Amino acid sequence: MTNTRLGRALGKRSTSVDTEKMLLSRSFAAALVFAALATSACSTYHDQLARGQRAFEQNEHDRSLVILQDLEADLTRMTSSEQASYAYLRGMSDYRIGYQSDARHWLSLAKAYEDGSPGVLPADWKARTNEALTELNGIVYSHGTTALSTARREGDEKPDTTKGPGNSSSDEEKKGESSSSHSK
Repeated sequence: MTNTRLGRALGKRSTSVDTEKMLLSRSFAAALVFAALATSACSTYHDQLARGQRAFEQNEHDRSLVILQDLEADLTRMTSSEQASYAYLRGMSDYRIGYQSDARHWLSLAKAYEDGSPGVLPADWKARTNEALTELNGIVYSHGTTALSTARREGDEKPDTTKGPGNSSSDEEKKGESSSSHSK
């Protein structure tokens, strides 16, 4: 006799569980949890990209850079449009802070996304990307990659960001732009 029949014969209640139904309900629950996590993960990096963009647009480039650096691990999960936006925002944040080498890397990627899928970047972002890359490539072509700054601009806690990609602070202009990291 099986355990269930023996239990009934002895007057015990059946405690057997339909394992097939249990497995299906567990599988369904696991699928729901996975879908919820996947959806929240997508919205999380999408929201984080939007926060990085807002910080950038508010000229909070340090904050923008930190948000975007944290997001870098999710870059492969983004759509190509989001990847292009990420590359632009990361490159321009680096550029505005003074990290020219990193800026050139990320802006080159943004340009590559735009070249591969025209229109993926807004027209003004495309223009700023091209302006900044022209300046950074000019430094590389005339002085080599070692001439690109890899550190925050000297004496610049908060760089002047009101002049666009070719910005420079009035303190630097007074110094006669003697710093090699700002060669044009």
